[in-house]
Amino acid sequence: MSILKLQNVEKIYGEKENQVKALRKIDLQVEEGEFVAVVGTSGSGKSTLLNLIGGLDNPTQGKIFIKNREVGSLSRKELTIFRRRNIGFVFQNYSLMPVLNVYDNVALPLTFDKGKHINRKYIEELLRELGIWEKRKKYPNELSGGQQQRVAIARALANKPAILLADEPTGNLDSATTVEVMGLLKASCKKYRQTIIMVTHNEAIAQTCDRVIHIEDGCIVTGNRRFPAKGGDGIC
Repeated sequence: MSILKLQNVEKIYGEKENQVKALRKIDLQVEEGEFVAVVGTSGSGKSTLLNLIGGLDNPTQGKIFIKNREVGSLSRKELTIFRRRNIGFVFQNYSLMPVLNVYDNVALPLTFDKGKHINRKYIEELLRELGIWEKRKKYPNELSGGQQQRVAIARALANKPAILLADEPTGNLDSATTVEVMGLLKASCKKYRQTIIMVTHNEAIAQTCDRVIHIEDGCIVTGNRRFPAKGGDGIC
């Protein structure tokens, strides 16, 4: 079942001679439980695509459906609630709150959502699964980069989102920690039936995912490429 669908999505920045087409006629479907890597050179449109899917920006043209809801049809308030309940984010710089300990950082998305009860047993399960339960009272500046990224992953999973968006989640990590974090992401994808879309510049990491989508000049490219988009998700 498709959990995400993009139809003829374009994103244009600027006007007239300053106009930049960041994304061009993107058609894409992602299935529930799929782990998808998005690769491409700097400026190709990878992060723009992730921002549009996450509702952090609006497409200039086209429609984006998540769980059969058209994101563009939601009001600002509806979008905020929908995003909070259905989309998790993992960033390269972790984006943890320095004044909160590990446990409170993970529980933070739930405290924002008054419609959701904080499932402390689930948070404990996440922290144990990610190997940071014993660090629950520590603050971000007391953790290594790999531990901070584990906290960020736990926080992203706390709301049990339908889709997890990861923007270069291993970009600041050494090779050994990168392998660990990728293993954790794949394990959570399987255990919690997460759908993960991950932007990465690491070609070896991308090849470990279920599918690789390659973007060039704002287009999903197919054909005789090093990273063909399996199934022909889009051509322009």
